[in-house]
Amino acid sequence: MRIAVPNKGRLHEPTIDLLERAGLHLENGADRKLYADTVDPDVSVLFARAADIPEYVSDGAADLGITGLDQVHEARVDDVSELLDLEFGRCRLVLAAPEDGDIETVADLAGKTVATEFPNITRDFFADTGVEPDIVEVTGATELTPHVEMADAIVDITSTGTTLKMNRLAVVDDVLSSSVRLFGREDVLEEPKVEEVRTALSSVKQAEGKRYLMMNVPKTKLDAVRDVIPGMGGPTVMDIAGEDENGETSEESRDGDGKVAVHVVVDEQDVFETITEVKKAGASDILVTEIERLVE
Repeated sequence: MRIAVPNKGRLHEPTIDLLERAGLHLENGADRKLYADTVDPDVSVLFARAADIPEYVSDGAADLGITGLDQVHEARVDDVSELLDLEFGRCRLVLAAPEDGDIETVADLAGKTVATEFPNITRDFFADTGVEPDIVEVTGATELTPHVEMADAIVDITSTGTTLKMNRLAVVDDVLSSSVRLFGREDVLEEPKVEEVRTALSSVKQAEGKRYLMMNVPKTKLDAVRDVIPGMGGPTVMDIAGEDENGETSEESRDGDGKVAVHVVVDEQDVFETITEVKKAGASDILVTEIERLVE
């Protein structure tokens, strides 16, 4: 199975990092190559322009692809399906016009000119609004076109809005919200390897922002500790080695007298407060670790 990924640009490094964290280590690197094997002999990686990846998947050059939702919509491929939102590379496609101009609403662009690197998305947007501007495709510096009288407005990507402000452009309307997605060609979606890849990537995303807490708790304090733990689905409670089923301590393990081990996954933002609360409730020997992958 071949996965097409961005060969450069702002999406390249995060995508390679995600594959590595998911266990799909690249055997022969990612620099200046078209292909790379992974530690899984059944999975290889194809490097391509982010904009070309939907077509590569649709045409059969790759089975899965990782690229922005905006690129998938712009390619207008109808035989690929989204499998997972990878939640990075977030951006918006917006309709923008000079902040001191006459364009304040979408309707104001009837009979006007709109410049964009995303003509298909732009046509679809205006088709839904019923407004019919002249759409001009450009290949760069889109934000300059209103100032050189090439267009009355633009449809372009923005992440923070800084570039628009620098070029004295104001957002008229949102066109599309985008992030990087995993998608696959429809005729391979039932393949077991597709689900393996999706699960591997999903497990990394599930683990982000989570921490694993382990602690020892007296059995008499267990209910109190449970009450203050904000974990996923409740804590896991285990007997400490050296205790019998009645909670009696063996000669070899006096330190575990009357205690159980409690393990729980919590949001990173809750760790500080959770540690404070479980200590008050009677927990001790608290250990916090990062989680690399979490399979639900």
